[in-house]
Amino acid sequence: MLSIIPVPINGEIEPGANISKTIIDSIKLSKLNLEEFDILVIAQKIISKAETRMIDIDSVIPSTRALKFATVHDKDPRLIQLILDESRKVIRVTQKHLITQTKHGFICANAGIDQSNVSNNPRHALLLPKNPDRSARNIRKSIFQLARRKVSVIICDTFGRPFRNGQTNVAIGISGINPLKSYIGTPDIFGRKLKVTEIAVADEIASAAELVMGKTLQIPVAIVRGYPYQLIESDPENKIDISILIRNEKDDLFVE
Repeated sequence: MLSIIPVPINGEIEPGANISKTIIDSIKLSKLNLEEFDILVIAQKIISKAETRMIDIDSVIPSTRALKFATVHDKDPRLIQLILDESRKVIRVTQKHLITQTKHGFICANAGIDQSNVSNNPRHALLLPKNPDRSARNIRKSIFQLARRKVSVIICDTFGRPFRNGQTNVAIGISGINPLKSYIGTPDIFGRKLKVTEIAVADEIASAAELVMGKTLQIPVAIVRGYPYQLIESDPENKIDISILIRNEKDDLFVE
């Protein structure tokens, strides 16, 4: 049976906080337990806060390009500058939307920079972690040291989707689990070999976890239990990472 267990975190995450210890302490405080092969889904916001990715936009000087975008897009030019600084490429600019490709390779609104549920200070903006895969690896190793449990970690954020209303949680960093499950070459129920079917299991797990995490519940962590997967205990060359889910631009059907 698949279970999704919310883990409330009391109080705000401060810069430099030990996220692994915070999670273990919160699991104990909630009288929960952590089991072997559990999957910890962790909201990006608490990772970014602990990794001091909070920026006061008063410290940002907008460039000419940011000021130009601000004549079209309804955002503070200082925030637009932050978005540009965190992006490889600007995909689309309208009055309401600024879609970019982040330095990680994600296509999302505002380079993943958020001001909701971030701080009482309206000038504060929260950037994505610099390297979400590395963050996930460090947390997974630390969880084992603290709790002696072999688990996987998925760091998630909420993205919109092309041609679909509403947002959904997706994986932006992983450790211990292959984010993609391929069925290519396996027979379907009628014996025909599947040619293109690959399931983004990390995204699906992240999305399922959001059902108990919510946006205003102060539950930035969920334990997903009972999903059958092969735990990747050792990946010395870090080949199993979130880039597996990022489609090359040359293969994208919607690139102009």
